[in-house]
Amino acid sequence: MSVAPLAIDRRRVIIALWLAVLCAMVFVMVVLGGVTRLTHSGLSMVEWRPLTGWLPPLSEGEWRDAFGKYQQFPEYRELNYAMGLGGFKSIYWHEYLHRLWGRLIGVAFVLPFAVFALLGWLNRPLAGRLGLAFVLGGLQGVLGWYMVKSGLINEPDVSQYRLTAHLGAAFVIFGYLLWLIFGLLAPGARRVVAPERRALVRFAVVATGLILVMALSGGFVAGLDAGFIYNTFPLMEGRLIPDNLFEATPWYINPFENIITAQFLHRLLAVVVVAAVALLWSRSRRWALDGAARRAINMLVLLIVVQAGLGIATLLLVVPVALGAAHQAGAFVLFACALWVVHALNFTVAQVDDKKAFVEQTVTGPGSDG
Repeated sequence: MSVAPLAIDRRRVIIALWLAVLCAMVFVMVVLGGVTRLTHSGLSMVEWRPLTGWLPPLSEGEWRDAFGKYQQFPEYRELNYAMGLGGFKSIYWHEYLHRLWGRLIGVAFVLPFAVFALLGWLNRPLAGRLGLAFVLGGLQGVLGWYMVKSGLINEPDVSQYRLTAHLGAAFVIFGYLLWLIFGLLAPGARRVVAPERRALVRFAVVATGLILVMALSGGFVAGLDAGFIYNTFPLMEGRLIPDNLFEATPWYINPFENIITAQFLHRLLAVVVVAAVALLWSRSRRWALDGAARRAINMLVLLIVVQAGLGIATLLLVVPVALGAAHQAGAFVLFACALWVVHALNFTVAQVDDKKAFVEQTVTGPGSDG
């Protein structure tokens, strides 16, 4: 039975709105994770019960039991040995809310997905892509516990490698959901692209990749607590290039295990990203782009300025919780805008010189019926 095009459009919009809610929930999850990290709350829950751990301790006895379990691990023994039950509750709630929100994201995915499937709104390709999103979300939960476990063994801190992997997975899920939304709202888009403009598209992809690499380097800065040293800008201990950048051996571990190198590379990558976005904007001025692409690039310029300002302020003020969380959240907003730029340049009609233009038809996006 065929469905009228208007009905198909409405269904796509409804599914896209649902995915937008999930995307917003992932963003909130990232903010909660940042606050949990910055308040040193992530190791307060020493057990992982993904199916049965919905409720927090509800009685004084349950709170004491949870506190007793926490006291058996390195963070309490080495750092928080003077902490009482009240202090434990304050850090416990941060980690509990972080985990609870992850479970709520799962529910917010499964229930609407089941309804859409029963209504017959999901074709096979789209159902497969949504299924992949669910698998990624589940793996992220496992990766989160794998990260926490690294801080429950010998050292009272999680592995910077696992922390960065957890952060990177959040970017993958967030970006994947966004791309699904773009495809749903622009199915079967046609584009008119001048051959010379392909270089602009490639440059936008490179800039997006650089933003992601910069954000992941921030994961190593956070994992090593490297933001608490050299709290000046643009110099580090009075120099543009500090000493001891490669003091660890072998040399290639320095970006990941040397706190000086980790912070220096994060600064350097930030400068590179600012320059790349500025160059992308400059190159884009040569083309009479459509409104969406032009707005996306202009927004990207604004956001990189804001994000750079947040990063510098976070460093100079020695990583206050609010600024640190805002800086991490800003990285996701910047990444989202960069993906918007790439999609707008690829999948919307650009108004270019007819003498240069050629038509290339593309059925695009995860929401395509094709």
